[in-house]
Amino acid sequence: MSKNSKVLNLKDKVSGNEADLSLSNLTEVPVRELAMFPKATVLDLSCNNITSLPPEFCSLTHLVKVDLSKNQLTCLPDDLGNLVNLQHLDLYNNKLTVLPASFSHLRNLKWLDLKDNPLEPGLAKAAGDCLDEKQCKQCAAKVLQHTRALQEEVDRAREKRLLREKELERKREVKQREREAREKEARKREKAEEKERRRKEYNAQMAALAAQEQQKKKREEKKRKNGQAAEKKAAVESAPKPRRSVCGLLFRLLLLLLLLLAAAAAACRLTDLRREAVCVAVDDGLSWVRVQQGEVGRLLLKLSAAAGELLDAAKTTENANV
Repeated sequence: MSKNSKVLNLKDKVSGNEADLSLSNLTEVPVRELAMFPKATVLDLSCNNITSLPPEFCSLTHLVKVDLSKNQLTCLPDDLGNLVNLQHLDLYNNKLTVLPASFSHLRNLKWLDLKDNPLEPGLAKAAGDCLDEKQCKQCAAKVLQHTRALQEEVDRAREKRLLREKELERKREVKQREREAREKEARKREKAEEKERRRKEYNAQMAALAAQEQQKKKREEKKRKNGQAAEKKAAVESAPKPRRSVCGLLFRLLLLLLLLLAAAAAACRLTDLRREAVCVAVDDGLSWVRVQQGEVGRLLLKLSAAAGELLDAAKTTENANV
């Protein structure tokens, strides 16, 4: 069947403000065609085989009265609350168990029939029997109140869920910031440790170089001092040598002279040369030596003392330089 024929057939079913599509063996609602008749505020879809309403049905906001009784509806669209002008809704004899949360938005709803539906217990209790006009009005009021309570509960649950999600997100962010802070602190600590290690290595190198330089200076200073000490020792040792040599030489000469005189005297006495001039001179020399023996001894003692003083002075100077 073409779209034009549907419109034509629908026109045949629209009278004034009422569109009567009952007993039409419909399995779905012709929403597009109904939208072409905004003045048809009363819609009768009873006694068909409709199992669900399309989401587009909620765009028919001009509807005031809708009869969906004696169909096979198992659920209603989530946005049913968009039908803000709806005042009368007949859902008798369907297969509904629950109503959408947006049902609480039907603030103008004054009449509702939910008989002969397998409603969940809470909703069935709120709906009541709907046996007459008064009960159906009460049904509308109580069901709206019930769905509002459910909606509030849903809103609270959603709010709690959002709060939990926000709290979890906040905790995740806190943990993330803490982890980043720890990582940053660890990187900072590693850099500080690396810098400290490099500084210690540098200080160790500088200390080693300084120690080497100090050792080199000490060796040079020791070498210099040793050289100076050697020079001074050599100077000190070399100073008294001539005097000691002179003293020894004089002593040796005196001894040699005495030996010669003694030998000459012995030769003169053992031979017939006693009266010769040489022997006489030797005797005179020995006599002079005997006379001057004390003076010679004192002279030798003085020379020995002077040599000893020179040696002591040289040793003292050497020790002071070392």
